[in-house]
Amino acid sequence: MQKELRHSAAHMQTPCPPTALSAIKSAFSLALVGLFLQTPSVNAQVVAPSAQPGAVQPRGTVQPGITVPGRAGQPGVTTPMNNRAGTPANIPGNGQNQTGRGVNGAVQTQQGTNANGQPNAQNGQNGQPQLNPDGTVVTDPNTIEQNDPQVQKSTEEVLEDGYTAARARERERLRSKIFGYEIFNNPLYVNTFQPNGNVATPRGYVVGPGDALNIQLYGFTEADFSQSISKEGNIYFTQQTGIGPVNVTGLSIEAVKARIISRLAPKFVGLRSSSYGPQNTYLEVSIGGLRSIRVSVLGEAFRPGTYVMSSLSTVMNAIYQAAGPDLLGSYRRVNVIRGGKILVTLDLYDYLLTGIQRNDLRLQDGDIIRFGKYVSRVEITGTVNRNNIFEMLPGETLDKLLFYAADFAANAYRNKVKVTRLTDRERKVIDVNQDQFKTFVMQNGDQVDVEQLLDRFENQVNIQGAVYRPGRYSLDQNKTLRQLIDNAEGLKGDAFTGRVQIIRTREDLSFETIPINLADVLNGATADVPLQREDQVIITSRFDLAEGASVSIQGEVNRSAEGFQYASNMTLEDLIFRAGGLKESAAAAQVEVVRRKKDVDLKSTSAQIAETFVFNVDRDLTIKSSDSKFLLQPFDQVIVRRSPNYQVQTYARVEGEVILPGAYPIKTKDQKISDIVMQAGGLTPFAYVRGATLIRTIKLSDDELAQRQKSVDELADDARKSVIQIDAVTPYKTESIGINLAKILENPGSSEDILVSEGDLLRIPKQLETVRLQGELMLPTTVKYRNERNFQDYISDAGGFTDKSQRRKSFVVYANGSVDRTRKFMFFNIYPRVEPGSEIIVPRQTSNPLTPQQLIGQATQITSSVMTLILGILAFRSIR
Repeated sequence: MQKELRHSAAHMQTPCPPTALSAIKSAFSLALVGLFLQTPSVNAQVVAPSAQPGAVQPRGTVQPGITVPGRAGQPGVTTPMNNRAGTPANIPGNGQNQTGRGVNGAVQTQQGTNANGQPNAQNGQNGQPQLNPDGTVVTDPNTIEQNDPQVQKSTEEVLEDGYTAARARERERLRSKIFGYEIFNNPLYVNTFQPNGNVATPRGYVVGPGDALNIQLYGFTEADFSQSISKEGNIYFTQQTGIGPVNVTGLSIEAVKARIISRLAPKFVGLRSSSYGPQNTYLEVSIGGLRSIRVSVLGEAFRPGTYVMSSLSTVMNAIYQAAGPDLLGSYRRVNVIRGGKILVTLDLYDYLLTGIQRNDLRLQDGDIIRFGKYVSRVEITGTVNRNNIFEMLPGETLDKLLFYAADFAANAYRNKVKVTRLTDRERKVIDVNQDQFKTFVMQNGDQVDVEQLLDRFENQVNIQGAVYRPGRYSLDQNKTLRQLIDNAEGLKGDAFTGRVQIIRTREDLSFETIPINLADVLNGATADVPLQREDQVIITSRFDLAEGASVSIQGEVNRSAEGFQYASNMTLEDLIFRAGGLKESAAAAQVEVVRRKKDVDLKSTSAQIAETFVFNVDRDLTIKSSDSKFLLQPFDQVIVRRSPNYQVQTYARVEGEVILPGAYPIKTKDQKISDIVMQAGGLTPFAYVRGATLIRTIKLSDDELAQRQKSVDELADDARKSVIQIDAVTPYKTESIGINLAKILENPGSSEDILVSEGDLLRIPKQLETVRLQGELMLPTTVKYRNERNFQDYISDAGGFTDKSQRRKSFVVYANGSVDRTRKFMFFNIYPRVEPGSEIIVPRQTSNPLTPQQLIGQATQITSSVMTLILGILAFRSIR
């Protein structure tokens, strides 16, 4: 096999001519189509029923001694009898453990072993597949590996399998629409319709070979003659009774009891009253164990075959075992054949529709149940309670079909249905009126469609707006506008009666508006307006015709708002009361009311466009005679200003090396850093004065935020030679202000001593002894500060500069937040001084350094330019 694969691979590597290549592409496309259509399919198979009624067949096993007849043209092949999932055996996805028979009748299983105990094709032996008698490979499509060359199929086989699977799915879809299919093929009902063996012996039960009889004598004489009926139909009495075999086959249980009494009475005289005395011995006969019978289900059954069933089973039990009729089977004519004659005919619709099954006889051994082909089928769709395909008997009418479909649905159009009928040449549509339902005879292939009611109202009018009960009303009880308003509980107080609108739908479904003066109609000045179907009456509220009036208040009130609803007779004190009263910071003597002007002179350059009123409002809003009594008008705006003398306590904090660190109040407007240091008790002996920092939180306005963001964006666009990290722009910005605390404390109140603001933090560190080195260095680190060392010495402690260090841009950040940069004098870099607590930062170059080839190229260009310039000068001098 490996040699063949290597040979195939070598052959595939050789170039193909264009014609061969196109043929390969075509074959590959067909294979892809087949894979999309393909569904795993299996051969037709059979599963024998369990020897005991109702028992579930084990996986991969077959009961011996059970024969299954095949159909014409298909010897030895039938459908599985234990498949209650409702799908044919050749339909993939059945989910049942199935077995099958080959051409020679040998049983083949799809799991485990076959009937001879040999492993099947899935298990295999030594990796070799199992073969059918005709030489084909027995495969399970659920376990096939597509890359196994032993089981790969040709393109034609793949397409054929896909076509077969598609037809199987279509057949299953059609079967699911047939009325009654769900009852006989629902897997939930698999063990529901089994005969009950735990019942008393039926009075008309006919015994036969295999039945176990409980025969008990009790009374004066007691004996137990319980036994099973022999194959010859006899029972035997031992205990030296001298009674020969008693044949009971074909007798009912009562007849069996009578025959036994007649045979035992000569030996047990107490069984009957006689000259010897009254009866003193009694006989009880009952069924102790039921025999099994064989019943064949043939014809158009879903799972035809021979079934082993309980002797109490009826025809319906056998039909459930066979899963009912198949796609061509009839539900209306199911024949029970006994002794070569049709005994009874069942109509399954009696059971499905009424629950009463006539002719449901108890089966006997050898009975045959045969499903014939359906008589005629009619499909009904639309607004009925059952959308199915129904089987109709000759002469049955449309009215009977509606009975089978559980009548019309609630929203069905009942006056007429449409019937699509097949003719000898084409189709035709027949409109069947309601009075023809009982006389219109259905034909095979008819399709009945029941339509819905129209989505409209025949007598609806609608009223909306300023009425107490808006909504839909009947035109029959509201023929005029006034009647409709009265039934809507009348008008609301805000109804505008000067103009109402009736939106009317014309016959062409367009709309027209009819204006009505409702006040004149109500007063009787004009006649009442008659309404029509689908009229919409709209009564508008007066408030909908006016701009919403409101007043606003802002400033030093507890609940400032832009939209307090205006109310008539609202005073200034009323509005302040609704706003929660004045704040403590409010200037009660400067409450201002701004009123819009409605008569502005547009021609005047100095025309007044607003009016202002200033009032002194008492903080106590109790109603009294001293109130302003100023009535507000719609859209007035009230401004309550802040008192200029009101100041909220503010604090500044001191941290670090002071005697009493913490928050201290700012007592005066000119309080400075030296004052707050004195409030903190002065410095400790370990305070590092030169490292003191003032941290201030700054709140930026919207304009400042926009300007800073713009500056950051421009700086980011221009920063191509350096890497710059900039914090995000936020409304609150914390910044460190570099101060010289030593000079401040030496000369308090000097220009170095700055004013403190609310929220300032003065941080005085402990004596610092380190220097931190960051940025583009070989080994960024922190080292000890030494007074005799300079900038370059500390750079050496970090391993020196790297190739990408930007030396000229190096800078030092001191402990107090101030910064000093590197300066340049001619060709020399003058580096800043380093103090305790400083941080040395070396930026990184963003541009890549020139390669030696680039340096040589640039030097050559410069030299060439210089030589050209010199030659030009020399030539100019020679000319002169």
